Amino acid sequence: MTLKLYNTLTRAKEDFVPIDPANVRMYVCGPTVYDFAHIGNARPVIVFDVLYRLLRHLYGVEHVRYVRNVTDVDDKINARAARDYPGVPPVEAIFDLTTKTYSQFEADVADLLCLKPSATPRATLHVAEMIELIESLIARGHAYAAEGHVLFHVPSMPAYGRLSRRSLDDMIAGARVDVAPYKRDPMDFVLWKPSSADEPGWDSLWGRGRPGWHIECSAMAYAELIRPFGGGFTCADPTRNVFDIHGGGIDLVFPHHENEIAQTCCALGTERMANVWMHNGFLQVEGEKMSKSLGNFFTIRELLDDWPGEVLRLAMLKTHYRQPIDFTVKALEEAWRTLDDWYAIAGAVEPGAPDACVLEALADDLNTARVVAELHGLRSDPAALAGSLRLLGFLADTPAAWAARRPAAAVDTGAVEALVTARLAARKARDFKESDRLRDELAALGVVLKDGKDPATGEPVTTWEVKR
Repeated sequence: MTLKLYNTLTRAKEDFVPIDPANVRMYVCGPTVYDFAHIGNARPVIVFDVLYRLLRHLYGVEHVRYVRNVTDVDDKINARAARDYPGVPPVEAIFDLTTKTYSQFEADVADLLCLKPSATPRATLHVAEMIELIESLIARGHAYAAEGHVLFHVPSMPAYGRLSRRSLDDMIAGARVDVAPYKRDPMDFVLWKPSSADEPGWDSLWGRGRPGWHIECSAMAYAELIRPFGGGFTCADPTRNVFDIHGGGIDLVFPHHENEIAQTCCALGTERMANVWMHNGFLQVEGEKMSKSLGNFFTIRELLDDWPGEVLRLAMLKTHYRQPIDFTVKALEEAWRTLDDWYAIAGAVEPGAPDACVLEALADDLNTARVVAELHGLRSDPAALAGSLRLLGFLADTPAAWAARRPAAAVDTGAVEALVTARLAARKARDFKESDRLRDELAALGVVLKDGKDPATGEPVTTWEVKR
């Protein structure tokens, strides 16, 4: 069986050939931890967890290294830490904030049945590597210091833009280029910037400052996947400065991943940072982009309060990872019913080897939509179904524990619909007191409301479900 992966760099599905089958290496951009992660953040975590499981199955548990970083310093984190930890020194404040929020994230993704990566480096613990990379970029003529900043000089890398394949105008617009008098070129981006006394900062040759976002991932990938395997600034073998797979959401292709490639390749003198670049598609909720203003913004934890993690996981995997996904209540209900069926058939069965057709579908660029179809065909082979589901991270409960997750009582649908309709009328009439009263009455019945807008008319709509 040959594993084929779609490579964003080449825009083609390719046979995956690891640099060293005894040390398969993958880096995935992880969370920026200043608040609870939303459901869109869960998609890359689940997608690359499945790939991690597959690589472990193919090459052996001890031969796959999966690194997912933690961004624990950026302007949003700095502002939140200053608000929540007044009077605490800035570096300590961001550490306290991000330790708390990352613990929340870890609990969330564990409940989504995701394995722990091999390493989860924090950006603030790799500032030394960031400074090393920046010094190398300056020495090689790819970066320059100006007014307390250090910037990467984009024209110094002729291959810049090969990942995103955008025109210069599109790249300028996509990068939201800052106009600054000290820039040599409008596209030049920040590697290091000065910090004020009330901002987190570290000492450097360019003064007290903090890193730009992009250099953080270059440094952590270097520290975890390149340097330990013989790579480095003076390495004579360029293949040692390359790892196998780099992943993340499609929104990171530009500018983040484009800039990672530029920094790493120019600092280490190699043509590639990673051989394969993989990106998952966007997530919508009930047909619309997730937005707090539309009332359809949900954290992972909020959804886990109502739905088992396995349900959220299956609902994600029923769509191919490169396709946009519409996350709906209907899809969650269907996933729950499917899992009820699988638990009844295979939940108490000693798992056998994963089914060959399931493995073949996974090896076809993680075709999880096809995998689900193959799983439905295994009803007559409970052992193969159990083995296949466990490979994918399912059947974490006993059948009895799973059955106990179902809501204990039903509600009067007609009564609920009448109350929802009355509340919607109150909202349209701007009678918010009555709207709130009806919401509380529904909550007392165990009903959860989700407000949004009709995509065709823009009119307010409300859907509901029984709290689980």
